[in-house]
Amino acid sequence: MDRSLTPSLISFYIILELDSSNGNLSYKTVPLEAYRSIFKNDLFKGEVILVSGGGTGIGRCIAHELASLGATVVIAARRLEPLKAVQEEIIKLGGVCDTMQINIRDAAMATKLIQDIVEKHGKLSCLVNNAGGQFLSPASMLSANGFATVVDLNLNGTFNMCKAAFDGYMGEHGGRIVNIVADIRNGIPRAMHTGAARAGIINMTKTLAVEWGPYNGIRVNCISPGLIVSSGMKNYDQGVVDWFLKGHWKNPSGRFGTESEIAASVAFLLSPAASYITGVNLEVDGGSSLSRGNLEGDDLVYNPEGSLHPAYVGWPEGAHNVHSIKHVDAPPKVNQLLEKYKKISRSKL
Repeated sequence: MDRSLTPSLISFYIILELDSSNGNLSYKTVPLEAYRSIFKNDLFKGEVILVSGGGTGIGRCIAHELASLGATVVIAARRLEPLKAVQEEIIKLGGVCDTMQINIRDAAMATKLIQDIVEKHGKLSCLVNNAGGQFLSPASMLSANGFATVVDLNLNGTFNMCKAAFDGYMGEHGGRIVNIVADIRNGIPRAMHTGAARAGIINMTKTLAVEWGPYNGIRVNCISPGLIVSSGMKNYDQGVVDWFLKGHWKNPSGRFGTESEIAASVAFLLSPAASYITGVNLEVDGGSSLSRGNLEGDDLVYNPEGSLHPAYVGWPEGAHNVHSIKHVDAPPKVNQLLEKYKKISRSKL
C-alpha cells in the first residue's frame, strides 16, 4: 500500500491509501487544526444551535463552522456513530459539541429533543434543519409508498422540528431557523418526490416567517444548495456522479460549490447581519437557477475549461489557500475535477 498525507477541505488531514494491486483509492479524514470561518470567531458565543443531520457532509461542515464561531453546537441524527465522530473532531479542535439522537419523522421525539436541549443547555438560539434524504427514481416508476416516505422525511420532518422548537423555546424567547432544501426550481429528473417536498418546505418557510415573526422576532429562512462537492456524492452510483460531472461547469460560476460555502451562508442567515432578512430562499448555486436547467445545453454560454470564480473553504489560511479545495471527501473523479479550478482561482485571490 502506498500512503500520502494531504490537507482536507475543513482543516483535516486525509490519509490516502492506494492499493497497488488494483489501483483503488481509499481514504479517511484525521483532524489537524481548527476550522477557520471567514466570520468573526466569537460571532455565536453564548448561543446554542441545533443542527439536524450533523454527522456527515454539509451538516458536518455547518457544525464545524458554527462551533468555530463560538456556538455550543448540538448535532442530531438517527445514527449516533457519525455524530460521535464529529463531536470528537470539534472537541479536539477546541469547540463545544453535544450529540443527541433523533428521527425527525417522529413528532414526539422532536419535542423530547428540544426539551432535552433546553434542560441541558438552558436555551435554543437557532435551529438548522439539514436532515433529509431521498433516492433517485423516475416518476413513472415511483410507488405511492416511496413518494410518501420521502415527503414524510423531508417536509413533515422539517415541520416537526420547527414546531417542536417553537413550542419548546422559540415561541417565548425568539430564535432563528434555517432550512436546508435543494435547487429544484427547474425540476430535477428522477427527483420528483424530493422536489415536491422541498418546494413545500420553501413555502412553509415563508408562511412561518410571516406567522412567527411577531413572536420575539423569530426569523425563518431557506438555503437551496446547487451542486455541492460533498461526501453525500458517495451515496449515489457512478452513473449519477458522472451525470453531475458532465454538467459541473454549466452555471455562471463555472464550477461546483463547496460545503463551506453552504456553511458560511447558514452562519450569515443566523447572524445579526441578517436581522432584516426573513422568509427568503437563498440560492447558493453559482447561478445555476438562472440558466435553463438543462445539463445537455448551454455549451456556448459557459467555459468548460475552468472557473473564473474562486472558491471559499474553511481552511486555516481561509480562502487564500485554494489548494485545499481539491481535498474533499468525495469520489476521486470529483477531486480530480477540482484540481482544474486551482490555478485560475489562485490568481483571483
